[in-house]
Amino acid sequence: MQETSVHHYRGYAVRPSAHQLPDGYYSANLMLERPHAIRPDMHYRFYSLDYFRKEVDAIDFSRQWAQHWIDNNG
Repeated sequence: MQETSVHHYRGYAVRPSAHQLPDGYYSANLMLERPHAIRPDMHYRFYSLDYFRKEVDAIDFSRQWAQHWIDNNG
């Protein structure tokens, strides 16, 4: 699994990643967490948000998806 660097958005640490599947596609994955969160429910993991032919596209999608999720649920 390829994990990118962490960036921050509206109080969340955003960790997009991509996992290559046996068919060559990449699964877009994501972990969001509140820095200094004590409760485990302040950490969110999302797997297989969508699938892409290129790793960079999967990571970009995860990053954009994170911002949308935070804007609507944050």
